[in-house]
Amino acid sequence: MKYFYLLFLLNYSGLAFATNILHNGTVKGIVYDDKSNAPIYNAKVSIISLNRNTYTDELGFFQFFDIEAGNYNINVSYLGHENITLMVEVIDHQTSPIRIDLKQRNLALTEVTISANALENKSLLSAIDLQLRPINTSQDVLKMVPGLFIAQHAGGGKAEQIFLRGFDIDHGTDIALFVDGIPVNMVSHAHGQGYADLHFLIPETIDKVSFSKGPFDPKIGNFATAGQVEFKTKSRLDKNLVSLELGKFNSQRVTSLFKLLNSKDQHIYAALDFNHSDGYFKSPQDYRRFNGLLKYNAKVSEHHYVTGSISGFTSSWDASGQIPERAVQSGIIDRFGSIDDTEGGLTSRYNASIQLNSNLSNNDFFKNQFYYSKYRFELYSNFTFLLEDSLNGDQIKQKENRDLFGYNSEYSRIYSFGSLTWNATIGLQWRLDATNNSELSHTKDRIETLNQLAYGDIEESNYGLYMDQSFQFGTQWSGNIGLRYDHFNFIYRNKLTSEYDKLLINKHILSPKLNLNYKLNSMISFNGHAGYGFHSNDARVNVNQTNRDILPKALGFDFGFNIKPIKNLLLTATLWQLDLDQEFVYVGDAAIVEPSGKTTRHGVEVSLRYQIARALYFDTDINYTKARAIDEAKGQDYIPLAAKWSSIGGITLENKKGFNGSIRYRYLGDRSANEDHSIIAKGYVVFDALLNYTKNNWEVGISVQNLLNTNWKEAQFETESRLQNESESVTEIHFTPGTPLFLKAHLTTFF
Repeated sequence: MKYFYLLFLLNYSGLAFATNILHNGTVKGIVYDDKSNAPIYNAKVSIISLNRNTYTDELGFFQFFDIEAGNYNINVSYLGHENITLMVEVIDHQTSPIRIDLKQRNLALTEVTISANALENKSLLSAIDLQLRPINTSQDVLKMVPGLFIAQHAGGGKAEQIFLRGFDIDHGTDIALFVDGIPVNMVSHAHGQGYADLHFLIPETIDKVSFSKGPFDPKIGNFATAGQVEFKTKSRLDKNLVSLELGKFNSQRVTSLFKLLNSKDQHIYAALDFNHSDGYFKSPQDYRRFNGLLKYNAKVSEHHYVTGSISGFTSSWDASGQIPERAVQSGIIDRFGSIDDTEGGLTSRYNASIQLNSNLSNNDFFKNQFYYSKYRFELYSNFTFLLEDSLNGDQIKQKENRDLFGYNSEYSRIYSFGSLTWNATIGLQWRLDATNNSELSHTKDRIETLNQLAYGDIEESNYGLYMDQSFQFGTQWSGNIGLRYDHFNFIYRNKLTSEYDKLLINKHILSPKLNLNYKLNSMISFNGHAGYGFHSNDARVNVNQTNRDILPKALGFDFGFNIKPIKNLLLTATLWQLDLDQEFVYVGDAAIVEPSGKTTRHGVEVSLRYQIARALYFDTDINYTKARAIDEAKGQDYIPLAAKWSSIGGITLENKKGFNGSIRYRYLGDRSANEDHSIIAKGYVVFDALLNYTKNNWEVGISVQNLLNTNWKEAQFETESRLQNESESVTEIHFTPGTPLFLKAHLTTFF
């Protein structure tokens, strides 16, 4: 703890220093979006003659201290908006207030600049992609992260399986997901640790997507080993929207967004979404999902903003499950058939959040958020068919009922001294998960419970405290040093024993981080990152393990660059390595623990964005990864389902009015399905297309998934199973087929 206290003193002394710096004159202002009147976060503000830069906070505020009296040209820029330069008069010992309204415009890569600011460089790709690749489905949400692949293998209602940086993340064990500050990942989940179901997020409400890879952000703790993604929903609507979508396989979607209050300082809007599809399987999925969001945003005073939201979803579905290759090859079923079509489930989640953002005197920023989630989950699966029970089958039920409480608080102060800008931040986070009746049972046909295998109550709390000292020196250097402390309490009460059986344990971990960025010139910048992270293990495992197995550490290193060799091309590349002390995972599918020892992963990531013409763009992401288990013999050290090669990309036509659309590809290479590389999960290349025609008040369009009608396998696992009339079990690939050619049409009206 002594290192944490040392950083606290540095942080506090920095804040104290900020109140005593030299003071000539001050420029303080706020930047708004001209169309929505919403504050713009992370807009770049520059005093050209002084070679000084700063960036707006979450409320759009910026400030320059200690400026000699005189007239100065100030330039303000933000991606997708017109640049503005205006003259400001600075007077000694006075603050010069200004307001800047930036007009929206079509994205132009020629205006994208290489920066020394880490946050600006990190957000470049996501900001470009969000403008060029509108998110139309819940599956599109995570595809915004370069190098991230998803697979659905349970009828559409279950959280997607995630692959990133050589991880088969399952449903979220090594990636931290957030929506408006609310964590998506569920700790000690009935189906598996870190389960992250994003289906409560309505795509049309998304305003920003920010991501980072590796364990380098001190603000993010549990699960942020391979990376983290945060989605921010819109604070207000530009227009009302009603959309109808119809497609193959009896698919329908109806979406509506309405402004309920749209005054100068207060905004309320509602969003509703209904989805239904029978899917492309022989047995209809009857997938139904209802979503809703009500969001309130208000300026309660000149420097205080409050945001409140209520959101939720409920869904139900049937599923055909994962099928064995031998059943398809022998003709027992075709690739869209099933062995047990009684799989499926139902789930719901409801969220409430209230947040107060305050811009105080002396450029202080204070943020406080309380949130609550009510969550229910019930899933029926049959992975092994008749392996364990030849009479009734091996179907299992996983079920839980959860209450999630949380609080986020952050205080920061930006101050300047000459060409040095310093941002001192301290944050506090608290999360409590209270799960009742977490259950794993052997069932038959989703009706009869044959045997309860695990049944109990779980209580898990996490207290996080972090400090982040970020700086920018002139126009070339920036970086931050951070330290994070996390404390966990795990409690499990086993309800299958006749006597009161309560087990508990606690554990803490310290995670230092370091990030540096250097801008060589207007064409190229370099960045380096090093840091520790962790992911917690399931509470049911932790209460029975030694402390060393509870919070296995991850150590990561990244080195990369951003380059603009020509004005309309942006290229980023990263060399990275990530080592885990132990991949020790609770497998909810079988109620067992699978320790896999120490692992190492390293790779290369390349992203390219190129503007071919005024409205025509090309993008591609290419990823190479080598993942190995350290403690295993060579040839027995493969990490199952760790993808070696992957890539996504496409060509986009972007017009605000008239025709717009895209043709995109997804490539995932062959990968080992087991530790000795004897079973291979086959890769695929799939193309998708989108074509819209947009006018002021309406849009009509068609989309096609799997344009070439490729036969491909979406989710694949090495599984031992036994079928009817088989005397012995067989271990081989079990899979869910990927979408065949899937045509959808939509009509949207704006008003």
